[in-house]
Amino acid sequence: MTPQPNPEAGAAVKAADRAHVFHSWSAQELIDPLAVAGAEGSYFWDYDGRRYLDFTSGLVYTNIGYQHPKVVAAIQEQAARMTTFAPAFAVEARSEAARLIAERTPGDLDKIFFTNGGADAVEHALRMARLHTGRPKVLSAYRSYHGGTQQAVNVTGDPRRWASDSGTAGVVHFWAPFLYRSRFYAETEEQECARALEHLETTIAFEGPSTIAAIILETIPGTAGVMPPPPGYLAGVRELCDKHGIVLVLDEVMAGFGRTGTWFAADLYDVVPDLMTFAKGVNSGYVPLGGVAISPEIAATFATRAYPGGLTYSGHPLACAAAVATINVMEEEGVVQNAASLGASVVGPGLRELAERHPSVGEVRGTGMFWAVELVRDRETREPLVPYNASGEANAPMAAFAAAAKKAGLWPFVNMNRTHVVPPLNTGEAELKEGLAALDAALSVADEYVR
Repeated sequence: MTPQPNPEAGAAVKAADRAHVFHSWSAQELIDPLAVAGAEGSYFWDYDGRRYLDFTSGLVYTNIGYQHPKVVAAIQEQAARMTTFAPAFAVEARSEAARLIAERTPGDLDKIFFTNGGADAVEHALRMARLHTGRPKVLSAYRSYHGGTQQAVNVTGDPRRWASDSGTAGVVHFWAPFLYRSRFYAETEEQECARALEHLETTIAFEGPSTIAAIILETIPGTAGVMPPPPGYLAGVRELCDKHGIVLVLDEVMAGFGRTGTWFAADLYDVVPDLMTFAKGVNSGYVPLGGVAISPEIAATFATRAYPGGLTYSGHPLACAAAVATINVMEEEGVVQNAASLGASVVGPGLRELAERHPSVGEVRGTGMFWAVELVRDRETREPLVPYNASGEANAPMAAFAAAAKKAGLWPFVNMNRTHVVPPLNTGEAELKEGLAALDAALSVADEYVR
């Protein structure tokens, strides 16, 4: 679709937004949201006719891009047939979505509890774990993000937790592995893995294994930095959980449904959790949907005992119809394979080539269509391009980088001192190379801040 400029309409949209919309994670008077006129495939455009290649996939959820015609048609068909129905009933779209999801989850996670998104999926997974074990505590990693609702934000490790952290949520944080910024003075992935597992085992021992209901981890942390765990780490966590009767919860809200080049990131590590949360890519975000995939052991806890939780819109027919269509599209069009293939042949090599030429790039890491570029002031010391949780003038280098990317026609995912490369999974090779060229230009601006 060719964008048609209509600045008057754009001004009206912006005026109504600024008058009435309260935006998340924002100081309301300090933001200037772009008025979006339309989107299709891997692109969106504004009312001035400027088009952007979206390297954010929305918030890492438009896994099949914007406005896929088969999913749009499925939503329309479901709306004409049955727009909504209460969750206590068996409904075709809900049943089929659950079946298709269960077929793809690792191991025997065959029961699906539907939620409206990722945060409430985490809320319910942790509630299930606590009720199943009768224990109060949850362990989670510092470098993590699990959602903005009360329990989910408390298990989150990044600074968005601070304002809502009451200190009474029964959450204990620990350091997960990340060799580039190791907390364990490790020099190899093997050392990082072993020392991170030792740290976790010690944390469990000192907190009291009999008090810990669950350990929750993003299989590959997303917003915190796309940090694939070293070989053996998740298997080691699985062993610790089994040893102490702790429920292992893997958060696949961002990494799931093809993002890593496999249906779920857990497939890369041959680890089966007891509970797994999902959302985002399950239906490319076309209608809000999330859920928890549940093991037989935990499902059995609620076989004759009522599970004390639910949502009015659990398994909403429109959302589930979108999920069915999305999963079928991903199968029919080889979307997961495309993510794996082009991630390995285009994105990864392209980012590593940029790293060789730009001194502001400290590290490139990722898999599939799930990558992060760590920006630094000094490669030797690994000093971040901006301080941790920087804002205002302290964040000026990253703001300049982001502005340069947008000027080049690329909408970047920027968080702290990183830019994440997370385009739709069906983005083509030519589009990916277009985005890498725009990143090249933007990184030249970041280079100006290198010491």
